[in-house]
Amino acid sequence: MKNISSIQNSYIKELIKLQEKSRERKKKKLFIVEGKREISLILKSNYKIKTVLCVDESIEANQDILSALSKEVDTIEITKEVYHKLAYRESTEGIIAVVETIDFSLSNLKFRTENPLVVIMEGIEKPGNIGAMLRTADAANVDAVLIANPKTDMFNPNIIRSSVGCIFTNQIATDSSENIIKFLKEKNINIYSATLQNSNEYFKEDYTKASAIVVGTEATGLTEIWRQGATQNINIPMQGEIDSMNVSVACAIVIFEAKRQRNFIN
Repeated sequence: MKNISSIQNSYIKELIKLQEKSRERKKKKLFIVEGKREISLILKSNYKIKTVLCVDESIEANQDILSALSKEVDTIEITKEVYHKLAYRESTEGIIAVVETIDFSLSNLKFRTENPLVVIMEGIEKPGNIGAMLRTADAANVDAVLIANPKTDMFNPNIIRSSVGCIFTNQIATDSSENIIKFLKEKNINIYSATLQNSNEYFKEDYTKASAIVVGTEATGLTEIWRQGATQNINIPMQGEIDSMNVSVACAIVIFEAKRQRNFIN
């Protein structure tokens, strides 16, 4: 195992850039993941780990991860000082992975069933909201998560953190709203757009057939193309003083209504 003890090391400086800058992640096609749980999920996914860095004092505690790595993965022993310079969070078991990005093209999607349940986020900017919805999508075992008109780098450390690694457990694709709507219609997937305009209460719809649940930004909601292109617009009735809720909460409510209707089978 190699050893790096200085934060001035050129490779560590490269990793810091990957952690901090989206353009570096896109240029190098690499991103940083920290934490035992997250790296364990990567090992079960189609992502490829390039390098693992582990604090010298944490090697024994992370031996299960290190033993599961393929022989092609470089392993580097680092000091606590180096780790804290790279780590995004305070406590993540002293282990970090450098991972290759994957292609999020629509053409790569493969649905498990003939009546898939799909979640679509249009133009969501806050990484925390994206991460929370990825976590919900995993909990509901949806077929895919599509990001329409993405505003945030999907390998942003905040998305990985807030999704608790569920970016690695979901099938994800990104594209324009126009292309995603075309894709859904070609696949005969009903579109349910969460919006107040011309909408029906969400629990009155039938999600047992192939369905896509679409949510937009909290500030402006969905764009006109989704309101016009929907099979049915839907809303969640508000009973308090405010007329909206956090987008990740709203998304979860509709997703699990769909799962309820499907008897939590698929």
